Amino acid sequence: MDLLIIAGNARSLIANRGDLIKDMQARGLVVAAAVPTADYLPEVEELGIEIFPIEMGRTGINPLHDLKTLWSLYRLIRRLKPKATFGYTIKPVVYGSLAAKAAGVPRIYSMITGLGHVFTTDSPKNRRLQKVVSLLYRVGLACNHRVFFQNPDDLLEFTECGILRNASKAVRTFGSGVDVQRFAAAPLPEDGLTFLFIGRLLTEKGVSEFCEAAGQLRAEHPTARFIAVGPHDPSLPHSCSVDDLLRWKQEGSVEFIGGVTDVRPWIAQCSVFVLPSYREGTPRSVLEAMSMQRPIITSDAPGCRETVEDGVNGFLVEPRASEPLLDAMRRFIEQPTLVPKMAEASRALVERHYDVRKVNKVILEAMELA
Repeated sequence: MDLLIIAGNARSLIANRGDLIKDMQARGLVVAAAVPTADYLPEVEELGIEIFPIEMGRTGINPLHDLKTLWSLYRLIRRLKPKATFGYTIKPVVYGSLAAKAAGVPRIYSMITGLGHVFTTDSPKNRRLQKVVSLLYRVGLACNHRVFFQNPDDLLEFTECGILRNASKAVRTFGSGVDVQRFAAAPLPEDGLTFLFIGRLLTEKGVSEFCEAAGQLRAEHPTARFIAVGPHDPSLPHSCSVDDLLRWKQEGSVEFIGGVTDVRPWIAQCSVFVLPSYREGTPRSVLEAMSMQRPIITSDAPGCRETVEDGVNGFLVEPRASEPLLDAMRRFIEQPTLVPKMAEASRALVERHYDVRKVNKVILEAMELA
């Protein structure tokens, strides 16, 4: 086996690593993946690789459970004897790297796909957790040959804080890339303006700010349409409350669609894509909307700000506030000629930097698997 991918969850393996797996297979590489049982999806078997379910907690730090995860990964890796491992999200990065090192894997790689809610919310509890998580990252990444970062802010934070002590290991990528052919440019809707949010309904995704701004703008411009696509899982940290979701639905300014298997029909319906997230690795939903030729409103925050040239393919807004978001959406309504102009700029930016073929080439060359 050439490579064992240690996945954060089944959904991300399909959506974010599927193209990378295809490119690896096209080069004759034998690839397999370890996938947490907590959110296993039968669709992962359609990737055409061998899948190994593993027990891994979705969130939180539990020493006993995490030791079991480490032991399970070690046993799996010892049995499979891959030439290399590649983990992403914190537990696969930390425990996957440690297990691979202990099992004698020749080459160990990780990708930092964002820092998660522990780093996006400032509280005494989270400040304590940040110290623990930083230590875990430091120990795990010390085992790595290369570490991929999806944005410069995460890279700077990891090197300045000493989490990644050897900066020469770092490789910058433009997110995970997007298939510019699958997410082909689509005509803009002709009737009215539609603003679309795609993401899990978490506070850190900015869903509350989106709904608040939509309510105010709908009162000013009743023909404007606002859509939110994404699942609501109250068990996840920082999920929006059930009461808030019910209130937003009753207010009626935003149409809530829930989770979907294909976002393309919804992007095709929208005029402007909106993601007021507090922090990301690189938001895949934004790249998909850009690829389908849509202007973007997103936060001037790590991972988000790189996707927008402010005033060229969209607008950057202050995170954690609805008023700047409202102003940006209002500009599109008051100046509708901005929409097609910025839409074309989004597509050009994606083709220049975020084409998945280009991103995968960087990853494979750094892994010496090209």
